[in-house]
Amino acid sequence: MTKLLMMVCSHFLVAVVWAAPTVPASPNAQSILSASDAIRNPDQPFGLTSTLIEYRNGKQVDTSTLAIYARADKQSGQFRNLIRFVAPQRDAGKLMLKNGTDLWFFDPASKASIRISPQQRLLGQAANGDVMTVNLAVDYSAQLAGEEEIQDGEKKTRTAYLLKLTAKNPEVTYHRIDYWVDRSTSRPIKAKFYSASDRLLKTAYYRKFDQQLGQERPTETVIIDGLDPQWVTVLRSSDFAFRDVPESWLQRDFLPRFKAE
Repeated sequence: MTKLLMMVCSHFLVAVVWAAPTVPASPNAQSILSASDAIRNPDQPFGLTSTLIEYRNGKQVDTSTLAIYARADKQSGQFRNLIRFVAPQRDAGKLMLKNGTDLWFFDPASKASIRISPQQRLLGQAANGDVMTVNLAVDYSAQLAGEEEIQDGEKKTRTAYLLKLTAKNPEVTYHRIDYWVDRSTSRPIKAKFYSASDRLLKTAYYRKFDQQLGQERPTETVIIDGLDPQWVTVLRSSDFAFRDVPESWLQRDFLPRFKAE
């Protein structure tokens, strides 16, 4: 091959490489999940009020109101939660504490705290773990299953990433989750929660996004039973506020001395 021919070939190869189309990198599933967590959860200690309303066949049958105080652990990145029962009156003053993987229930009548599980039913289709502030990206490994056009909780069509979440440890509320995240906004849209036996437990829709603590966040979650679609629990969040959540509040030994402000 002559020197001139080699130079022509070299320039041709460079031109081909330069002109080759850029293949967009696949979005990272764990990053998508983290971005969605940031929509649901503020990055500073905060408090809010959660009201749970249980419906059977369209008729309200029960309700409960909780005050929630949450603060992220600097090492794990997961939230620690203190939850105070506000209503009904029979439950007022009871407490739940989530610190790491431990979940405690305190009854001021007995002045005793007992360990409970996040899977236990709280009200309607809502489990204890459903009212906790959690970063899913800490507790679950995510895989991107694709993109789908789905209806959100307001019956609007959205283009969403479908993430398959697998629990990193058995202490979390659900064994696995199918999780849809809006492709353009990172908002959570819908989730399906499964048991360890792979039974569909419930489906949740995140809706009524409103400006709260510097971000548009979902203020209502509609939870539908996996077997009975007429059994619905609505979780409404209000009274969002950045606030101090003292370290002492997040200790089991402090529960008998906790005083609501």
